[in-house]
Amino acid sequence: MTTSYRIYPVGRIHKNGDKTWIEIEEAYREAMDGLSGFSHITVLYWFHQNDTPEKRSILKVHPRKDKANPLTGVFATHSPCRPNLIAMTHCRITGIDGSLIHIDAVDAYDQTPVIDIKAFIPMDKTTAETVRVPDWVNRPRRQDPA
Repeated sequence: MTTSYRIYPVGRIHKNGDKTWIEIEEAYREAMDGLSGFSHITVLYWFHQNDTPEKRSILKVHPRKDKANPLTGVFATHSPCRPNLIAMTHCRITGIDGSLIHIDAVDAYDQTPVIDIKAFIPMDKTTAETVRVPDWVNRPRRQDPA
Protein backbone atom coordinates (compact mmCIF):
# COMPACT_ATOMS: atom_id res chain seq x y z
CA MET A 1 0.00 0.00 0.00
CA THR A 2 1.53 3.28 -1.10
CA THR A 3 0.21 6.40 0.56
CA SER A 4 1.72 9.84 0.38
CA TYR A 5 1.27 12.89 2.57
CA ARG A 6 1.98 16.55 2.02
CA ILE A 7 3.90 18.46 4.63
CA TYR A 8 4.05 22.23 4.44
CA PRO A 9 6.82 24.18 6.17
CA VAL A 10 5.62 26.42 8.99
CA GLY A 11 8.89 28.33 8.99
CA ARG A 12 12.63 28.22 8.34
CA ILE A 13 15.72 27.98 10.48
CA HIS A 14 18.14 30.87 10.13
CA LYS A 15 21.76 30.99 11.27
CA ASN A 16 24.05 33.98 11.27
CA GLY A 17 27.30 33.57 13.16
CA ASP A 18 26.44 32.50 16.69
CA LYS A 19 22.77 33.52 16.34
CA THR A 20 20.05 31.01 15.50
CA TRP A 21 16.35 31.64 15.08
CA ILE A 22 13.23 30.22 13.49
CA GLU A 23 11.14 32.53 11.34
CA ILE A 24 7.50 31.45 11.30
CA GLU A 25 5.52 31.89 8.07
CA GLU A 26 2.83 34.56 8.33
CA ALA A 27 0.03 32.02 7.85
CA TYR A 28 1.12 30.22 11.06
CA ARG A 29 2.01 33.13 13.36
CA GLU A 30 -1.15 32.79 15.46
CA ALA A 31 0.12 29.32 16.41
CA MET A 32 2.86 31.06 18.44
CA ASP A 33 0.37 32.45 20.98
CA GLY A 34 1.32 31.23 24.46
CA LEU A 35 4.77 30.02 23.42
CA SER A 36 6.49 32.68 25.54
CA GLY A 37 5.40 30.75 28.65
CA PHE A 38 7.81 27.92 27.78
CA SER A 39 11.58 27.78 28.12
CA HIS A 40 12.10 25.01 25.54
CA ILE A 41 10.53 23.75 22.33
CA THR A 42 10.72 20.58 20.27
CA VAL A 43 11.48 21.44 16.66
CA LEU A 44 10.65 19.06 13.83
CA TYR A 45 12.39 19.85 10.58
CA TRP A 46 13.12 18.35 7.19
CA PHE A 47 16.60 17.06 6.23
CA HIS A 48 16.14 18.78 2.88
CA GLN A 49 19.77 18.43 1.79
CA ASN A 50 19.49 14.63 2.02
CA ASP A 51 16.29 14.36 0.01
CA THR A 52 17.43 12.02 -2.75
CA PRO A 53 16.14 8.54 -3.63
CA GLU A 54 19.58 7.12 -2.81
CA LYS A 55 19.74 8.59 0.69
CA ARG A 56 16.12 7.68 1.40
CA SER A 57 16.97 4.04 0.58
CA ILE A 58 19.77 3.80 3.18
CA LEU A 59 18.40 1.61 5.97
CA LYS A 60 21.58 0.86 7.98
CA VAL A 61 24.43 3.12 9.04
CA HIS A 62 27.35 3.21 11.43
CA PRO A 63 26.04 5.57 14.17
CA ARG A 64 27.81 8.95 14.26
CA LYS A 65 29.57 7.98 10.99
CA ASP A 66 32.02 5.96 13.10
CA LYS A 67 32.87 2.55 11.60
CA ALA A 68 33.83 1.38 15.11
CA ASN A 69 30.11 1.51 15.91
CA PRO A 70 28.02 -1.46 14.75
CA LEU A 71 26.04 -1.28 11.53
CA THR A 72 22.63 -0.26 12.86
CA GLY A 73 19.15 0.32 11.41
CA VAL A 74 18.38 4.00 10.90
CA PHE A 75 15.32 3.79 13.18
CA ALA A 76 17.78 3.12 16.02
CA THR A 77 19.96 6.14 15.15
CA HIS A 78 19.78 9.88 14.55
CA SER A 79 21.11 9.52 11.01
CA PRO A 80 19.96 12.16 8.50
CA CYS A 81 19.65 9.36 5.91
CA ARG A 82 16.27 7.67 6.37
CA PRO A 83 13.07 6.83 4.48
CA ASN A 84 11.32 10.00 5.71
CA LEU A 85 13.67 12.87 6.36
CA ILE A 86 12.10 14.16 9.56
CA ALA A 87 14.45 15.45 12.25
CA MET A 88 13.56 16.37 15.81
CA THR A 89 15.48 18.23 18.48
CA HIS A 90 14.88 20.15 21.69
CA CYS A 91 15.92 23.81 21.79
CA ARG A 92 16.03 26.45 24.50
CA ILE A 93 14.12 29.60 23.63
CA THR A 94 16.30 32.67 24.18
CA GLY A 95 13.64 35.14 23.04
CA ILE A 96 10.58 35.69 20.92
CA ASP A 97 10.24 38.77 18.72
CA GLY A 98 7.20 38.92 16.48
CA SER A 99 7.49 36.02 14.04
CA LEU A 100 10.99 35.07 15.23
CA ILE A 101 11.76 32.43 17.84
CA HIS A 102 15.37 32.88 18.93
CA ILE A 103 16.93 29.60 20.09
CA ASP A 104 20.24 28.58 21.62
CA ALA A 105 21.23 26.17 18.84
CA VAL A 106 19.97 23.53 16.43
CA ASP A 107 21.76 20.85 14.43
CA ALA A 108 20.40 22.03 11.09
CA TYR A 109 21.54 24.14 8.18
CA ASP A 110 20.53 27.72 7.48
CA GLN A 111 17.24 27.78 5.53
CA THR A 112 16.19 24.33 6.77
CA PRO A 113 12.39 23.98 6.55
CA VAL A 114 10.62 23.64 9.91
CA ILE A 115 7.62 21.33 9.69
CA ASP A 116 6.31 21.68 13.25
CA ILE A 117 7.07 23.09 16.69
CA LYS A 118 5.81 21.72 19.98
CA ALA A 119 6.16 23.22 23.44
CA PHE A 120 8.53 20.99 25.43
CA ILE A 121 6.90 19.56 28.53
CA PRO A 122 9.34 17.36 30.50
CA MET A 123 8.36 13.87 31.47
CA ASP A 124 8.36 12.65 35.06
CA LYS A 125 11.85 12.95 36.64
CA THR A 126 12.06 9.19 37.10
CA THR A 127 11.87 8.66 33.33
CA ALA A 128 15.62 9.20 32.92
CA GLU A 129 16.29 6.30 35.29
CA THR A 130 14.23 3.91 33.16
CA VAL A 131 15.57 4.86 29.73
CA ARG A 132 17.83 2.32 28.07
CA VAL A 133 20.33 3.17 25.30
CA PRO A 134 23.06 1.20 23.47
CA ASP A 135 26.66 1.53 24.74
CA TRP A 136 27.77 3.64 21.77
CA VAL A 137 25.42 6.46 22.83
CA ASN A 138 27.43 7.12 25.99
CA ARG A 139 30.88 6.81 24.41
CA PRO A 140 32.63 10.10 23.64
CA ARG A 141 32.36 11.15 20.02
CA ARG A 142 35.41 10.53 17.90
CA GLN A 143 36.64 13.28 15.63
CA ASP A 144 35.56 12.84 12.02
CA PRO A 145 38.73 12.10 9.99
CA ALA A 146 37.44 14.11 7.02
